[in-house]
Amino acid sequence: MSTPHALTDTQVTTELRKMTAFIRQEALEKAREIHLKADEEFSIEKSKLVRSETSRIDTEYTKKHTQAGMSQQITKSTLANKQRLRILSARQELLDRLFEEAGTKVADGVGKGKGEKSYEAVLKNLILEGLYAMADEKRVTLRCREKDDAVVKKAAEAAGKEFKEKMKGREVKVEVDGKERLGKETSGGVIILDHTGKIDINNTFDERMKLLETDALPSVRETLFGENKNRRFKE
Repeated sequence: MSTPHALTDTQVTTELRKMTAFIRQEALEKAREIHLKADEEFSIEKSKLVRSETSRIDTEYTKKHTQAGMSQQITKSTLANKQRLRILSARQELLDRLFEEAGTKVADGVGKGKGEKSYEAVLKNLILEGLYAMADEKRVTLRCREKDDAVVKKAAEAAGKEFKEKMKGREVKVEVDGKERLGKETSGGVIILDHTGKIDINNTFDERMKLLETDALPSVRETLFGENKNRRFKE
């Protein structure tokens, strides 16, 4: 049996270098492997973060876009409503002024004594209307302005005669109230009361103007603004 020879210093040094090179190579490969693994995990986490942040941004953008759209719609609706209200207000002011001027013209005309014959004729018809409405009454009272006493009495006499003719001889006593009067600010006309004084027909010009305003309003709107009187106004 042969005895192994002892390694020389040179051989030992060579073997150590080989071992060192092998270990270093193993370490480099392991480090490369770890680095690749780390890069892979980093890329995965990075993709997760990017997707998550992108999703968050998209959600936030969608939310803000929706809010902006709603805010725009609210602003648009608010402006449209304000514009509509301004138009309605302007139209109502015009209507109010129109009827006010009409009332003033009535007051400045027949209602203030200008054209007494015409005023007497109007009063007769107003009184006659009340007599027909209270056809079962034997006595009625007229309330008027103090300044109209004379013309109202004439109109009442004429209305009583016509009522008797049209109602085949039925008579009604018509009196002018000497105690309670219509205010001086009243445009004219009369209030007809039954014998108890509890039932009355307001045939003053002011009241008739109110009724006319209500009845004529649809036609006036249609004439002025082109509104169909059979439907509600829409902007």
